[in-house]
Amino acid sequence: MTSASSSSARSLFAESKQRLAERVQVNMNNISSLARQIQRGSKSNELSKAARDMAAVEHVMENSEENLKKMQLIGIHIGYQFENIQKSAEMIVEINDQVASIRRPN
Repeated sequence: MTSASSSSARSLFAESKQRLAERVQVNMNNISSLARQIQRGSKSNELSKAARDMAAVEHVMENSEENLKKMQLIGIHIGYQFENIQKSAEMIVEINDQVASIRRPN
């Protein structure tokens, strides 16, 4: 049962990671489209404002990418910790059985 929850947690993490990657891809496509429009020489106020806004949030996107990388590492480490906790729990059961057999009078 614990391995099912582990695989379900990993699956959920993978889905979240995939959705975030898709959003980043959409944003990158939008940036490319904006850059093409700027190169064509459009002088509209809306486009200029969009370019300024995009430049203003560039650092936010970079921070988001770094945070995603950190989250991936955290997810991996949580997986390792979960496996170690699971092994320790199994060992506790075995130790309890051994202690019980020692306490039993022969």
